[in-house]
Amino acid sequence: MTFWEKIQDRYIHKSKYGRLFVYICLSAWAVTTIFPLVWVFLNSFKNSREIITDTFALPSEPTLQNYINAFNTVDIGRSYLNSFIMSGSVVLFALMFGGLAAFAMSRMKFRLRGFIQTALVASLLIPAFATIVPVYRMMISMGFVNTHLGFIIPITAANIPFAVLVISGYMATIPKELEEAAVMDGCNRWKMFTRIFLPISLPAFATVGTFVFLWSYNDLFTSLVLVPQEKVAPIVVLLANISSQYGTDYGLMTAAIILTVIPVIVFYLLAQKTFEKGATSGAVKG
Repeated sequence: MTFWEKIQDRYIHKSKYGRLFVYICLSAWAVTTIFPLVWVFLNSFKNSREIITDTFALPSEPTLQNYINAFNTVDIGRSYLNSFIMSGSVVLFALMFGGLAAFAMSRMKFRLRGFIQTALVASLLIPAFATIVPVYRMMISMGFVNTHLGFIIPITAANIPFAVLVISGYMATIPKELEEAAVMDGCNRWKMFTRIFLPISLPAFATVGTFVFLWSYNDLFTSLVLVPQEKVAPIVVLLANISSQYGTDYGLMTAAIILTVIPVIVFYLLAQKTFEKGATSGAVKG
């Protein structure tokens, strides 16, 4: 037992005061995290004047006009569709290519395997700001700027290394006996992947899919560079435009913020159990 584990066992697990302290800290963290979202939600039912004068009070006369304006004035529905098309495609391709590569990296032996794995880890250290200029020039040369593909291709490529490392780490924990039994039953590599490793590794795929969706959905920097045009812009670009074009309309801004975060919350709630299982499974060997 390590020193930290001894401290946890003595002062947290076996001490009621220690547990109380942990609960107080977690409750304070939860309040500070949830309060801004609740504040924005309540203000989305006020007009701009009431938001300025009574920003922390409950709405005196709740109204849905801000949400109506969000769909009629700035056409947030189209931005929703763009976000789901682009983020959904990024998740699909990242899981498809990342899963196949992860299977090869974790269950097959080939030359340069170690080099490829090192390159994948090193690629995670390169920030998007360092690569945006060559990526932008590539998208221009292919005619993909201000198109869905102009966002999908580079963001998928940026997320594949993460997908490969997480899914391969999970697949590496699968007992070799399953693979040997599949070979004895006449399974080729493709059947082995689709019938054995893919179903078992679904928690890891769900974890990667959750992260990739959140990252691509919230990627404002790349969206502003590659898809700034209003017809193809995702919802985060629309939100940035609202803050610049309608800076005094706080009601519209708060309603747009709530509409922006709703898909993220729903997506995480639907994938929560699978996400937690995939995030912890395969972390240790044994």
